[in-house]
Amino acid sequence: MAKPKGDDKQMTEPEVPRAQFEIFANGLDHPECLAFDRAGSIWAGGEAGQIYSITPRGEVRQTADLGGFCGGVAWSPDDSELFVCNPKHGVVSVARSGDWRVFARGAKGNPMICPNYGVFDQAGNYYVTDSGQWQRGNGYLLRFDAHGHGEILAGPFGFANGLALSEDARTLFMVESDYDRVLRIDTSSGKAELFAQAVGRMPDGLALDADGELFASCYASDDIHRIAPNGSVNLFAWDRWAILLSRPTNIAFHEGYLYAANLGRTTITRAKVGRAGKLLANQR
Repeated sequence: MAKPKGDDKQMTEPEVPRAQFEIFANGLDHPECLAFDRAGSIWAGGEAGQIYSITPRGEVRQTADLGGFCGGVAWSPDDSELFVCNPKHGVVSVARSGDWRVFARGAKGNPMICPNYGVFDQAGNYYVTDSGQWQRGNGYLLRFDAHGHGEILAGPFGFANGLALSEDARTLFMVESDYDRVLRIDTSSGKAELFAQAVGRMPDGLALDADGELFASCYASDDIHRIAPNGSVNLFAWDRWAILLSRPTNIAFHEGYLYAANLGRTTITRAKVGRAGKLLANQR
């Protein structure tokens, strides 16, 4: 199914109907991201610094308060610490107890402007986007090793955003929100190339499924797109009323469901899609 343009979207049926989505958890302060731990609980952040843990039954509990807006969240490979992008502090490491510490504010003397989203590889390297400023072209991709030493891997970019790491850890897919596109970046050289374009309006988050297809959630168009390995873009889900998908910023697969964090509301929603996600570093 080709990606619709303009008013054509009104006549195009997404692969997953809106009615297939349901509210899984409610009462969060505009969650921007979500990450599953090994036990199957969801962890998410709020716009005033909250860190939430959500049981597999959808019960929400606040675990920490960092202050400032909480963006991307990712579990360390040993599943012991949640790494949170928080522009007020930098990248913050949060223990399950709620205790937290600042992990990094920048790399090699270059302070981050807007740390946005991070992902771990199995070796403990942490890749994180510094979005920079909107439409200023000053975003970067950074990498920190397991000892906390950081470097700028690639850039500059137009609002570097969500990330997804390939199965062999050789390729990072990265959203460039200023241009509604996804780049493919070699993790060894930092070389970036175009992978997919015209990905909704203001794509934000990414997730890979077990078959290597990439999914992008789009903030400004209230939809999710499926991107095939050849870069073709397909409308996967869309909510024209922005209720069950309301400014969806990040997504995650778990046990056949696709979960979405809705920055425009107070919910995490999900749909049974029958797809398994690529295992993340803490899930292996």
